[in-house]
Amino acid sequence: MSEKTSKLYAIVHGKCAHCRRGNIFTGSMYGFNIQHTKEICSHCAQRIEIEPGYFYAAMYVSYAMNVIEMLTVSFITYLFVGSLDDNTFWTYLISIFAGCFILYPFNYRYSRMILLHVLSPNIKYKPYYDNP
Repeated sequence: MSEKTSKLYAIVHGKCAHCRRGNIFTGSMYGFNIQHTKEICSHCAQRIEIEPGYFYAAMYVSYAMNVIEMLTVSFITYLFVGSLDDNTFWTYLISIFAGCFILYPFNYRYSRMILLHVLSPNIKYKPYYDNP
């Protein structure tokens, strides 16, 4: 019997919350293949979208991630440009929107992973699926 796969490893690598082996997404996060969420885990046959509209809750997680990212980008912009005034308004606005645009695939993937692994009490990890 193999070792248990950690929850952190499963979240970072986009693995199923039920078996921590099957991939949740098709395609890469940043690349030419657009990432999509699979409907069923290829390893344990767990439905990924438990009920219709399940991933609408991921929007709230993504919103929280976006707020943190916007604050971080605006603080970094403050360090490089200085305080917000009429001359630096467009610099702040462009840098914040660019940060949101660049981090969109990251937010898409990890808001769903956080919802599945941390915020879903109905999906429990089953170690017996952890065999290769």
